[in-house]
Amino acid sequence: MSFLQAIILGIIQGITEFLPISSSGHLVLTPALLGWHIPPEQIFPFDVLVQWGTLVAVIVYFWKDLWQIFTAVIQGVINKKPFEQENAKLGWLIVLATLPAVFAGILFKDMVESTFNSPIMTSVFLFVTAVLLFLSEARQKQMKPLSQIKWLDALTIGLFQMLAIFPGISRSGSTIAGGIFRNFNRKDSAKFSFLMSIPVMIGAGLFSLPDLFQIQELSAFLPNMLVGFLTAMVVGYISIQWLLKFLTKNSLKGFAVYCIFLGLIGLLFYYI
Repeated sequence: MSFLQAIILGIIQGITEFLPISSSGHLVLTPALLGWHIPPEQIFPFDVLVQWGTLVAVIVYFWKDLWQIFTAVIQGVINKKPFEQENAKLGWLIVLATLPAVFAGILFKDMVESTFNSPIMTSVFLFVTAVLLFLSEARQKQMKPLSQIKWLDALTIGLFQMLAIFPGISRSGSTIAGGIFRNFNRKDSAKFSFLMSIPVMIGAGLFSLPDLFQIQELSAFLPNMLVGFLTAMVVGYISIQWLLKFLTKNSLKGFAVYCIFLGLIGLLFYYI
């Protein structure tokens, strides 16, 4: 992987991690469509590392919320009243929503890694993202604020996140759709989606560290990985700001159409 390729993929990751169009799908299809011959053993670790770049972006953006949640959880544990404060309850519900993806990632690790080398499967999964977005817009009632979230809401959204372990199924798209199916508005669904992405991305990164150290000539590859990480972090922060503003007045249908278009491009490229 070259320096320029790392920058381009970092930009793509920063834009697409939070937009509901599948960052992993773009990271798989972009090298294939551009004819880049990146060693397979570099692809998965690089994808995980640039996700850590967007992880830093979401932590920085929601720093105040995260600090309030963290302190409320600690106070609740100390006072033996873990669900007394709203922020403490939100923190535990984020943990609950994370569990399905964690178990799925452990159980299907080899299968997931194989799909990262399959542009055709990624293209098919993009259609799944489009279906989820279209159905959520058809279902949308926007009745509840995030402060009314219950354990069943969090678990349902977590099950939607479980689908996104495969490239092409957008993590933000599936979880935002899950929130809308539970009658939350788009913006609050997106906020919960971003908050619950933090433990998942931390876990995925730690889980993939052994793969990173198996890369041949790792020291030569690390500078490019660092460039991708920093690029994804900066662009990801901007993407969060833009999407939260966009979703206050706009629907998800445009993103669904884009996923269909990209999926068709991927399939046509494969068969041609």
